[in-house]
Amino acid sequence: MTTRVAIIGAGMAGLAAARRLTAAGIEPVIFDKSRGLGGRMATRRVDGLQFDHGVQYFTAKGLRFSALVEDWCVERMVGEWFDGGFVGTPAMTAPARAMADGLTVVGGRAVTALERGASGWTVFNSAGVADAPDNGAFSAVVLAVPAPQAVPIAATAGVALPQLAAVRYAPCWALMLAFETPLSVDWDHLRPHDGPLAWVARNGTKLGRRGGRETLVVHAGADWSRRNLEATQETVAALLEPHWRAATGITSTPTFAAAHRWRYARVEETAGSPFLWDKSSRLGACGDWCLGPRVEAAFDSGEAMADAVVAGLEVGRAA
Repeated sequence: MTTRVAIIGAGMAGLAAARRLTAAGIEPVIFDKSRGLGGRMATRRVDGLQFDHGVQYFTAKGLRFSALVEDWCVERMVGEWFDGGFVGTPAMTAPARAMADGLTVVGGRAVTALERGASGWTVFNSAGVADAPDNGAFSAVVLAVPAPQAVPIAATAGVALPQLAAVRYAPCWALMLAFETPLSVDWDHLRPHDGPLAWVARNGTKLGRRGGRETLVVHAGADWSRRNLEATQETVAALLEPHWRAATGITSTPTFAAAHRWRYARVEETAGSPFLWDKSSRLGACGDWCLGPRVEAAFDSGEAMADAVVAGLEVGRAA
């Protein structure tokens, strides 16, 4: 009989856990509210334009993740944008797509509840019982979503993971801009030292993205994003305009402008543990919020979570 584990979240942590479980002979079934993959390793496509509006790049320092990134580079789905800073190519979602290849992914509906019965775990979404293989008989569940989203899902199952309460995030407003003609600037990315902006990048300078219209991605800093968290997208775009102009010196008028809010963008306070695991219920949680605000931290957390799941299931079978 196939052992299946439900993973809630198709970001780096969830995909890393799924990859590790698959290697151990366990079949993961991944659920995500989006139809895309990668979480904040996201790419927005609109009107023929492409924006990496979430994670801008990632680094690789540990042996396991570095080896994986090296493989991705060989396969040309990742490239080095600047010294030590890697990006997916032709879009930031490329690594996630590679990791999900061959896996069962149920997307397009947010998971709302979990229920454990005699045969195993059942996953519910906004339509009721989620349509997925062996739903109702999952041997374990992994919550690979931001901590504030994991708390209510775990609560529906009657499972308390107290360390989740300690996690703190900074939000981020992202602004996407496009211009009809190339910009007369000599930089690929900026980190403004003054004002509310944390980052400005010429999206088209990343590998595999040249040839289209000039595009910028602007990230507001944490404090500004908090103060304007509930503002409309139109208001945010207007408020940020004088700041990106001051930071870049650009006088051209954009032909496209849209803002996106990342409510849980950057981890400020971690859970202080590589993963969380309730062995009695076989429910766990993982993510960059366990170890730090890095793509590699999410990967490490997902792999550690998967190892705990495998060990827990082996103990259960032995008992």
